[in-house]
Amino acid sequence: MKTDITSQAIDLYFIPVKTRVPLKFGPETLTSVTCARVCATVTDTSGARASGWGETPLSVQWAWPSNALSYQERHEAMKQFCTMLAESWAQFDTSGHPMELGNDFIDEILPGLLDKLNEKQGLAEKMPWLSALVCCSAFDIALHDAYGNLLGKDIYETYTKEYMNRDLSAFIDPAKGSPVSFKGRYPADYFAEQVPETMPAWHLVGGKDLLEESELTGKEPDDGYPVLLPEWIRRDGLKCLKVKLRGNDPEWDYDRLVKVGKIALDNGVLWLTSDFNCTVTDPGYVNAILDKLVIEYPHIYQMILYVEQPFPYDLEENRIDVHSVSARKPLFMDESAHDWKIVRLGRSLGWTGVALKTCKTQTGALLSLCWAKGHGMTLMVQDLTNPMLAQIPHCRLAAHAGTIMGVETNGMQFYPAASSAEEVIHPGLYKRRNGQVDLSTLEGSGFGYRVNEIKRELPEIAARFEK
Repeated sequence: MKTDITSQAIDLYFIPVKTRVPLKFGPETLTSVTCARVCATVTDTSGARASGWGETPLSVQWAWPSNALSYQERHEAMKQFCTMLAESWAQFDTSGHPMELGNDFIDEILPGLLDKLNEKQGLAEKMPWLSALVCCSAFDIALHDAYGNLLGKDIYETYTKEYMNRDLSAFIDPAKGSPVSFKGRYPADYFAEQVPETMPAWHLVGGKDLLEESELTGKEPDDGYPVLLPEWIRRDGLKCLKVKLRGNDPEWDYDRLVKVGKIALDNGVLWLTSDFNCTVTDPGYVNAILDKLVIEYPHIYQMILYVEQPFPYDLEENRIDVHSVSARKPLFMDESAHDWKIVRLGRSLGWTGVALKTCKTQTGALLSLCWAKGHGMTLMVQDLTNPMLAQIPHCRLAAHAGTIMGVETNGMQFYPAASSAEEVIHPGLYKRRNGQVDLSTLEGSGFGYRVNEIKRELPEIAARFEK
């Protein structure tokens, strides 16, 4: 097609961000993060050029949990991989729609690059595929944004037959024996009929978050933002709380759910979810907590809208039958849902929903969305504590996906000051009001960033590559 694009140049930046309070991921705790920001320049068949932006936090503790390597070793490896990706994306000669370029790069280039990185680093543990996807996502998102900018169109208007050379059947296959067909279908066919401008916002209750005054030590930040959970609920009008659990301490997990549930009931919260952080290996662990809760605190049990990723994220290595859990509550894949193939495997094991994330690439998230919706699975869009530009594609995916309930968004909890420049232009995306986020300020081409209006000072460029 004349609208097909080819990558021409890549600029890579690393933006350091510190948290105001610690965020616990399983056995590890996050106190700072590096955001990879990418500017991708593309050309079409006539030689016209445009640039687009993508960004993702390199959340080491989430993407690469490890007992064998230090945080610094993993962090440096992910930054090095981003530099390798920048060179590879700049030299990538394939042309087409960004869905096609993204899919081909992930399938054909990314595995070899990951092998090269692991051989080069020589670490005691190889960087996992999830980390590779996280690093790649900033480049993939930038490519989608650049395509929309080149056409002068909202990127979500381009996921159709008019702009794509291949239909979905070229990317994804239905479940074996399923009557589902993706022939002649395109991503836009699976988007919500009514795309909302406001969505319910889920607040993350981390394992180290303070619930009540008795937990205060006097060392809490005094920066004008709430500290205790009830303060957050009242200030932001929250109706949805996601509760981080340990997954290896049933008494602590049960007590935490009860404590948060009681605070929720006292403050008008409507919905809860429980996130076990991939640390559970026996479905009976989750079932016992849910069964005890339904007897002792039925109202709190009723408030749990779904259960998120209790089991190890490497689903191919841990093929646990989870039907007994999903018989109690909807069960959503998160870390394990790398792509539509893993979603297909998860569905066969009893998972009923998928938590999409733009940090696994915009391309991959859309293909998983289509596969899941085509097979009747429920969707959610989960946060990677996205600040700055990373928040925008994240919320736009949720708005188009038609989720079970709004979007998880917690960057304003853990590093609100990081997004101060973006908040001036998009206040409703970086501060929750009446329990909602507001996307109405997004406009123009690509993802609608309005990046030229955002007075963001970028650090010195980390890498630049051109054809």
